[in-house]
Amino acid sequence: MSAQLFTLPDGEAEEALDLPALAQRPVRVFGEAGVPEDGALRQDSLAAEIPVALVFNGVSHAVMMATPEDLGDFALGFALSEGILDHAQDCRGSTLHLADAHAAHLPPGVPGVEVHLEISARSFERLKDRRRSMAGRTGCGVCGVESFAALDLAPERLPARDWIGRVDLPTVLRAFADLKALQPHNAHSGSLHAAGWATLDGRLARVCEDVGRHNALDKLIGWLSRSARLAEPGFVVLSSRGSHELVRKCARVGLSALATISAPTATGVQVAELAGLRLWGLCRAPRAVLYAQGAQAAG
Repeated sequence: MSAQLFTLPDGEAEEALDLPALAQRPVRVFGEAGVPEDGALRQDSLAAEIPVALVFNGVSHAVMMATPEDLGDFALGFALSEGILDHAQDCRGSTLHLADAHAAHLPPGVPGVEVHLEISARSFERLKDRRRSMAGRTGCGVCGVESFAALDLAPERLPARDWIGRVDLPTVLRAFADLKALQPHNAHSGSLHAAGWATLDGRLARVCEDVGRHNALDKLIGWLSRSARLAEPGFVVLSSRGSHELVRKCARVGLSALATISAPTATGVQVAELAGLRLWGLCRAPRAVLYAQGAQAAG
């Protein structure tokens, strides 16, 4: 497979690369009413999961397993939430291209994508100095760190927000009530996480899907940054637990409120308290649990 370079907008580039978010596979279903003992043959939709290499100024930094959708936003969001870039303006441009399957030792039927970002000299020097190898995040989210300090569990404190109290129970539950309908790929496959951006009325302005909860959040952060909306009042909703690295990603880019459908970890709550981030968990109507109040400006 020869390399194919594209400088199209993100979605158009993925369409040109012919990378669908869902794959169709024949399966045999058992146990349903009316299905014979030897099962029924059907077509099923499965979430695509492919290796995506994030390449900064020609140097590969991380290879992640991700759903091939919104990959430009994913790369930008990852760079921001991991502290590689301070601002979106530190990224001078990005391109997507298919990896050489033979050179990358990929098995038949598994494509690979490289997302190339050209970043500022200052950001690239800092990246080289970090000496951090990240082979991909699945469960723990900290694979490859060299020391305890590299975990970065004490983020800078967020500014106090005069609107933080408006991220209340009815608002959070309104956003989660609408989340399922805005997950079309998960509706077909049942295996994708979602990260959504909700305004203070609880309306979802954007939902990103991915096989990885970290990836879904990075896609959302990339979209918020590209749309110049990171500083707007609002909150993130996630179809996952509130683990420490998801809290840290939000705090690092200035997002002050996060709500998750499952419970947070104890360290996730502690990081939220240190950062002054408002953290809701177990958001399942009619109840939710407020684990961290968030820093609120005097009204």
